[in-house]
Amino acid sequence: MHGANPLDDPTADPFAIAADAAARIAELTGVERHDVALTLGSGWGRAADLIGETTHTIPATEVPGFSKPALEGHVGTLRSVSLPNGKRALVIGARTHYYEGHGVRRVVHSVRTAAATGATTMILTNGAGGIRETWTPGTPVLISDHINLTADSPLEGATFIDLTDLYSRRLRDLARSIDPSLDEGVYCQFRGPHYETPAEVQMAKAIGGHIVGMSTALEAIAARQAGMEILGMSLITNLAAGIQQTPLSHEEVIEAGRAAESVISALLAKIVAEL
Repeated sequence: MHGANPLDDPTADPFAIAADAAARIAELTGVERHDVALTLGSGWGRAADLIGETTHTIPATEVPGFSKPALEGHVGTLRSVSLPNGKRALVIGARTHYYEGHGVRRVVHSVRTAAATGATTMILTNGAGGIRETWTPGTPVLISDHINLTADSPLEGATFIDLTDLYSRRLRDLARSIDPSLDEGVYCQFRGPHYETPAEVQMAKAIGGHIVGMSTALEAIAARQAGMEILGMSLITNLAAGIQQTPLSHEEVIEAGRAAESVISALLAKIVAEL
């Protein structure tokens, strides 16, 4: 189902649409600005309930540029959460995945909107496949860097953005001060929606990857363009193809997410409290 989305007009300014979306969020919530934004992927959803008090829940389709999530297990709402420290979090439960075929502008619209609401910290989470055999399903891992295998970018024209320290070392250190056992790795974003072949997983490993998934990298680039500080976290929902010997399934991903949800959500809530 394709509603008319302003981002589908190639002549439209995606930043103007993000500003409109931020204005609409302010209007619907009565909250002038948000300080931190969280995109909650598979397995991370419960964190929204633990970080503070949700004062407003908005169907994402009521905000310019957002569309209904294509995937079961994804929510489709934006929540304004009052944090115990007096700050405000915008929780994005309406991620548009690259594989949905709507173009990169739609993929990164949530991040640009978050920046337009005033958020200076962007927390990006996902469920992903692990390449390291020592990671068991249900293990949360910090993203230290990424390899963008989509052959695409949210930056348009001659827009040159430095990605040297894209995933904030300060925020990773802060996360490890709460849970010293947190490991980290390089996230490879594939285009999807098919899972990777064992040979592709070996390629990812050979080029320096440790985590494989279908989101996050493009969003992180857009967050950096917007001047935000970024924390990325993956929930290892399964070992990647060829590393584990059984076939991969979406059900397995959802199940591993459910099993780990309370633990990783509590961890994320503690990290947000320390920001």
